[in-house]
Amino acid sequence: MSARAAAGMARGAVASAPILTTPLWHEGVRVAIEPTPLPAHVDVLIIGAGYTGLSAARETAAAGFSTLVLEAGALGAGCSGRNGGQVAHSIKPTFETMRRRHGAELAFAIAREGFAAMEYLRALALEERLDFDWRQQGCFYGAHSRRHYERLLREIEHQPPGLEQRIRPVARADQHAEIATDFYHGGCVYEDDASVQPMKLLVALLERARASGAQVQEHCAALDMHRARRGFEVLTPRGRLTARRVLIATNGYSGTLSPWHRRRVIPIGSYQIATEPLGTEVVRQLIPQARNIVDTRRVVIYFRPSVDGERIVFGGRAALAERDPLACVPCLQAMLGRILPPLAAARITHAWVGWVAYTFDTMPHLGHHDDLYYCMGYCGQGVPTAPHFGRRIGQQMAGQVQQGRTPLDGLPFPGRAWYRGAPWFLGPSIWMYRMLDEIGL
Repeated sequence: MSARAAAGMARGAVASAPILTTPLWHEGVRVAIEPTPLPAHVDVLIIGAGYTGLSAARETAAAGFSTLVLEAGALGAGCSGRNGGQVAHSIKPTFETMRRRHGAELAFAIAREGFAAMEYLRALALEERLDFDWRQQGCFYGAHSRRHYERLLREIEHQPPGLEQRIRPVARADQHAEIATDFYHGGCVYEDDASVQPMKLLVALLERARASGAQVQEHCAALDMHRARRGFEVLTPRGRLTARRVLIATNGYSGTLSPWHRRRVIPIGSYQIATEPLGTEVVRQLIPQARNIVDTRRVVIYFRPSVDGERIVFGGRAALAERDPLACVPCLQAMLGRILPPLAAARITHAWVGWVAYTFDTMPHLGHHDDLYYCMGYCGQGVPTAPHFGRRIGQQMAGQVQQGRTPLDGLPFPGRAWYRGAPWFLGPSIWMYRMLDEIGL
């Protein structure tokens, strides 16, 4: 069956089937967290049961500290259950940008931390044998214009010593071996990039944290918090408790509980759609090596085959603050159709949104402020960085200073005096980026 024929199947009554707004990743993944009475006091309270919070909880509980993790909604309701599952070197600023900010030695150490994050996730899959569908199939990075392709070639040839990645250029004449499109002007393959099933990774981290003795409760938000004689007193819908130490691990879902942190992260919606099952043969025709696909545009898009190889899962910045993912389906499908024309009319079965957290310096941040610990700001790269930095902040909270040390420790966490958590400035910025993308700059 051709890709065009597959995209046109299931018309008529089937085409009118409602689009599900739960992530594709949630299907077939079940986890039971029985509600239990909250303890009156814990050594460590972690707010947010995503990759960060669960990774930190494992460390504090394993070190013998009573640990409770609170999740405001259901497990996986945040971006840890809604991301694209792509794994890449994940420190966003270039080495040169960081060198100008922090000097060559610290910049090198920070960049190396991006490799350490990938290695840690790989070790969880291959050495600890956690089951989250780890696949190291690489990534094709498409050049949106000829100018972008020439820039990619220069970057491949001039990688900073000690920070080299296995990157292979792909000329436009050869790109059909990677993706069945003429949309790109060539690109490159990052050989060591990988993918995971996001919800299965979350459940694996949950089981690991609970096996170490951490308690986890969902549908139990931290509503209010203030200082108490023994640390902090926290109000929840199920009563009050006190905690010696508190970690804010809410990333793109940071709210009014801690205004200081909210002013330092910028929530941005990342929207995704999943096509109907196309068949593994058709998906292989479209993406022959089953790689992750991203490109050089400023307004991010990303896609990949589903774990079973039957569908294409496509994501991007389709809107600024739209909470209804269904409203973004036409935009996302148009984006997908421009790159892979046979899928312009494919039936969409799932659409969802998750909120990532950017920072003003595009760096992740961890540490503590006014005795509150925090770990957040992954800038859309949380799949490898959140487990890694969550582990490190957990070690710091447990007093394991040497093990928990990172080159990011002590870096200022910038905010803006005029920003209070509602990113009004994104509209003009995204509009400008879209214009630059359209003309290929």
